[in-house]
Amino acid sequence: MKKILPIVLIATVLVYFSSCEKDDICVEGDTPLLVIGFYDIDDTTATKDVPLMRIKEIILDETVNTFTDRSSNLDSIGIPLRASTSSTQFAFITNSADDAETGVETGNIDTLTVSYQNTEAFISRACGFVANYGDLTVTLPESANNWIQDIRIVQQTVENSNSVHVKIFH
Repeated sequence: MKKILPIVLIATVLVYFSSCEKDDICVEGDTPLLVIGFYDIDDTTATKDVPLMRIKEIILDETVNTFTDRSSNLDSIGIPLRASTSSTQFAFITNSADDAETGVETGNIDTLTVSYQNTEAFISRACGFVANYGDLTVTLPESANNWIQDIRIVQQTVENSNSVHVKIFH
């Protein structure tokens, strides 16, 4: 009996420690945002703020919440793309306001369609998978009322939110 007790005790301790799981903490596991910079159409190297900017995701009919709504001093923003589809449509609204009587959105509205190929990247056991986007294209239907004058894609892939992916000139 004296010989069995130490063996059982050692076995119990081994089972206890082998069943423990590492405490993983996810630090770098966010799906990147599409970073859009706003530039002056007359001086393409100079950033230019968009007055009272609002962006709405059209399919979900929701205002993008990754920046302060109706801000006046934004020369760049990060917006989320939908990982479940190959394109996302946004209404870019400058001088955004609600009509006092009807509550209808006023301002100059341009609708952009961002198309991409979605790929998943495994980060770690704690973070799981994140979506990355490649083959980026942005289209804007032509109109005489567009406040957006030109669009240039700077980076075809969206793998981080550290730099501008798309430049919008106005």
